Amino acid sequence: MRLSRSLSITSLSGLPLWEEESLPVQDLLLFEVSWEVTNKVGGIYTVIQTKAKITVDEWGENYIMMGPYYEHNFKTQVEKCEPPNQAIKAAMDSLINNGCQLTDQLQDKPSVIAHFHEWQAGSGLVLSRSRKIPLATVFTTHATLLGRYLCAGNADFYNNLDKFNIDQEAGERQIYHRYCLERAAVHCAHVFTTVSQITAVEANHMLHRQPDVVTPNGLNVRKFSAMHEFQNMHSMNKAKIQEFVRGHFYGHLDFNLEKTLFFFIAGRYEFSNKGADLFLESLSRLNYLLRVHKSDVTVVVFFIMPAKTNNFNVESLKGQAVRKQLWDTAQSVKEKFGKRLYESLLRGEIPDMSKILDRDDFTIMKRAIYATQRHSFPPVTTHNMLDDSTDPILSNIRRIGLFNGRNDRVKIVFHPEFLSSTSPLLPMDYEEFVRGCHLGVFPSYYEPWGYTPGECTVMGIPSVTTNLSGFGCFMEEHVSDPSEYGIYIVDRRFRSADESCNQLTQFMFSFCQQSRRQRIIQRNRTERLSDLLDWRYLGRFYMHARHLALSRSFPGKFKMDHLNLAPTQGFRYPRPASVPPSPSASLHSTPHHSDEEDDDTYDEEEEAERDRQNIKAPFTLGAEEISIRKRAESIDMFTPSAMKRLKYTS
Repeated sequence: MRLSRSLSITSLSGLPLWEEESLPVQDLLLFEVSWEVTNKVGGIYTVIQTKAKITVDEWGENYIMMGPYYEHNFKTQVEKCEPPNQAIKAAMDSLINNGCQLTDQLQDKPSVIAHFHEWQAGSGLVLSRSRKIPLATVFTTHATLLGRYLCAGNADFYNNLDKFNIDQEAGERQIYHRYCLERAAVHCAHVFTTVSQITAVEANHMLHRQPDVVTPNGLNVRKFSAMHEFQNMHSMNKAKIQEFVRGHFYGHLDFNLEKTLFFFIAGRYEFSNKGADLFLESLSRLNYLLRVHKSDVTVVVFFIMPAKTNNFNVESLKGQAVRKQLWDTAQSVKEKFGKRLYESLLRGEIPDMSKILDRDDFTIMKRAIYATQRHSFPPVTTHNMLDDSTDPILSNIRRIGLFNGRNDRVKIVFHPEFLSSTSPLLPMDYEEFVRGCHLGVFPSYYEPWGYTPGECTVMGIPSVTTNLSGFGCFMEEHVSDPSEYGIYIVDRRFRSADESCNQLTQFMFSFCQQSRRQRIIQRNRTERLSDLLDWRYLGRFYMHARHLALSRSFPGKFKMDHLNLAPTQGFRYPRPASVPPSPSASLHSTPHHSDEEDDDTYDEEEEAERDRQNIKAPFTLGAEEISIRKRAESIDMFTPSAMKRLKYTS
């Protein structure tokens, strides 16, 4: 059964990815319900927003999103219009008056699928099932409520999944009522999904139901017509970050910006869950390695995590003012110099360089140099922190002693506010900033999916993730050697904290040893992985979840036996044939830089074409994977055991 108007999804190789029996879309309605429809709180907003296009392509006007009404969000994100469906219009009018079921107006004609995200929307699902409303329901948990709380409390979560007293833990954290709502929604839904295999394992223990389908998170991938275009964007935005660094580190700018790398971590301020604790400790060890090896590389690390502040601090604003003043001075002197040089050449004279600048010019330049003198370290944070003494990031910076000293090869800038192009300090939006950096570092302990490394990937920026994040597990599954494609996966599940820290340190140190050419090669490879994350391919798992829900709620009208999927190969990127971008430790004991070196074994076009040949459907879905187990309506798909049976070939 196909739930669209002759919808056909095709892979880059031209093979059909999804072939099903046609079904008129006018016979179906799809409602997607979430607290984050036009209301950005976390990653679910990104899921719904980016997935909207392919869902509308499939469902047209029969796709309706529902969420909380906030006047500001409505005005800035939504265009007001009349409902195209008369049944929906009548239901809305009734709701405005006294309230009624949506389905009362349909008169048993279209079938309705209602997809609920997270516990906040779960009450609608529970009430719909308890009142026996004829809906096919899907419930997606992006992270279990209790799992997030336990990890934030520094519990050894993954080694004790089967040992927690769930009710007691929820009660002690005063979230028992929310936990009960989440669990009720999970068990009431016809189909239960999670966003990754690591979350599926968690949900099985925390919510006592094995997910039916894993629905990985995707993005709308905007491909450039030429490979060099995204490299040029990296160069342009890197220059903007360099300007900020020039101002922030004025008076201490004794490092070469052309040999300076920009690392960053971004997201919600969850110090342990997001891995900021591990990152800081690794930065301390990286600083030591770079100093011991007398490296000429400097690493400037940005922490983009919102915290409580009361505006920018004076020292940070002064730095940018000093930078601008120096720029204006240089431009003024340059104009005078150019005019006098021009006039001298017109007279046919070779100018006397000792006289082309007068005493006033030298006085202006001396004053400008005097203004750059600084008797304190450049600030670690750009804002005045309200909880300076207890802030976790600042407390750990004090512990490891990274205060942006002259001898430190690792510098830290904590920007406790989301980026904005209107900022007087760092006027860049998030996408521009990411494109200008060299490496995103996200060593998360609790990350059901992880959009930040995914966003880096589609922009061609290498990143660090972990095998406790859905994104990291996904990449391990689909790429033979992720590090060669700029995806460094830290093992936080089977190693001790100290071993994980050393592994992260080595990843970053090896990255610092790369030449400029090697980084360019790696960015090209990273950008090619973006096809893995495109909703054009990953959207099919949501399609499967909806089909499964219809077959379970309306077995007389929809049967999974009619599902006929063409067998296709899965995504599997082999190790690149050319020389790895990361230099071997046995070859160079110190950072090795030779931007002019030539790599005869690397051919960008040949390697890109080979990767394109490896891009097929994300998974092999054949009739043998679709089996009825235990009960006729219970179809066990995409459980961890079932996933292990799926083979991926290049």
